[in-house]
Amino acid sequence: MDSGFLKNLKSDIPASIVVFFVALPLCLGIALASGAPLFSGLIAGIVGGIVVGSMSGSKIGVSGPAAGLAAIVLTSIATLGDYQTFLVAVVLAGVFQLVMGFLKAGIIGYYFPSSVIKGMLTGIGIIIILKQIPHFFGYDSTPEGDFSFFHLDGGNTFTNLLMTINHIQLGSALVGILGLAILILWEKVLSKKGKIFQLVQGPLVAVAVGILFFAFTQSNDLLGIEQSHLVNVPVPDSFGSFLAQFSFPNFSAIYNPDVWIIAFTIGLVASLETLLCVEATDKLDPNKNITPTNRELLAQGTGNIVSGLIGGLPITQVIVRSSANIQSGGRSKLSAIVHGFLLLISVILIPRLLNMIPLSALAAVLLMVGYKLTKPALFKTMYNSGWKQFVPFIVTVLGIILTDLLIGIGLGLAVGIVIILIKSYQNSHFLHKEGEDIADGKLKMTLAEEVTFFNKGAIIKELDNIPENSILEIDVRNTKYLDNDIVEVLEDFTRKAQLRNIRVFLIAEKGIVENPIRYMDHFTLRPKKSA
Repeated sequence: MDSGFLKNLKSDIPASIVVFFVALPLCLGIALASGAPLFSGLIAGIVGGIVVGSMSGSKIGVSGPAAGLAAIVLTSIATLGDYQTFLVAVVLAGVFQLVMGFLKAGIIGYYFPSSVIKGMLTGIGIIIILKQIPHFFGYDSTPEGDFSFFHLDGGNTFTNLLMTINHIQLGSALVGILGLAILILWEKVLSKKGKIFQLVQGPLVAVAVGILFFAFTQSNDLLGIEQSHLVNVPVPDSFGSFLAQFSFPNFSAIYNPDVWIIAFTIGLVASLETLLCVEATDKLDPNKNITPTNRELLAQGTGNIVSGLIGGLPITQVIVRSSANIQSGGRSKLSAIVHGFLLLISVILIPRLLNMIPLSALAAVLLMVGYKLTKPALFKTMYNSGWKQFVPFIVTVLGIILTDLLIGIGLGLAVGIVIILIKSYQNSHFLHKEGEDIADGKLKMTLAEEVTFFNKGAIIKELDNIPENSILEIDVRNTKYLDNDIVEVLEDFTRKAQLRNIRVFLIAEKGIVENPIRYMDHFTLRPKKSA
């Protein structure tokens, strides 16, 4: 047991440092994009790591403030009038998630198609790359955590990329290029040379180089990096001023109906985003661990209650942090918990050192995370899987890039459902036409184990094509469930068949019944088991 702990410690501590560097700018950026105090993003990151990480059943998932909630938080604060009132909604959202967990609503996450989940991972990878390229070259006009396509200034992701060309900061760009070179060298060469290069992760070295570059060039007019291109952690003058950064809910606003509406919205969206992330991280996990989803909802609910009580943003499990954890070799929940403590300790003890980190150095780390999520080979694999897999996949990817995370997933899911309906209409799996003898006009139709209203169109089409003067045998011996809609279709056909001189027989466990309208009612009340 001790050796197992030490083994995990050797992999989880380096991974937690990488997750820390990924989480730090995102916590601050999401708070800025949400119109909330900067410190609120750090609170959410700390609670997501320590509280949610301790309670979660996920070994590799990492929680914190989510970019997908930034727009909701921004409008919610404006609607409620102040941040303390908004915190009441965060606490209530956590309570709502606890209720969902106790009601075992976590099963919802299993109903998202694999193609949509893969599209989500790929889309997030691409959007990370597109959003980090400006920061990589020193153009920091948008917050780190703003993953939406449209920006508040009227621009969008692509116009921001074009604007970068005219706003390249030489010092930031050099730090980004150096950092990316170090990361690639570390992963492709040095990590295979010795254990020291596995314990000391490339991102730590890249960030250290960035800090040194800033320290030695800050007085240089050409290479110096301005404060606006560095991490911006609040720096308290004393421990008392540090504690003063925490906010507390204004529970006198609990009777405001807008608070409850916003709480329900945040709880629902945060739960969906968490369940999607759980499904995605389980697919990425090389050890193929399965996360208990209901326990995850309970952990997230507790985390949101704690975060809301002390002034933090809403929390979800986040794919960017989780994938960075997996890519860095994280093995257990220890890496998520330690990353939370690293956030807490660093903002207390070394905020000034953190504020010497160039954003371009962190952008290099995130670019590597994004690339690993969206390798070009995946597009070929999905294409070769057939159009039923590729279309929802590519719609999800484009939807995430051109709108935001939840809308993109919704579009992919909608397309997936439409494809299921189309294939259900066309597919003979539910309606087998087993024999056709034109000479005597005899046809046999076998219904599957379960026949639902999805198959209604296909069945009607088949029945309408049966020629006059035929004999039709409908075999239901293996059918366990027959939807009432299908029963009505068969009953209507049996009545109309007499006008077309079509004789209809029902083959069931009790034998063969001609003109089986009454028997169909009996069959519906007591479905037969397989013969």
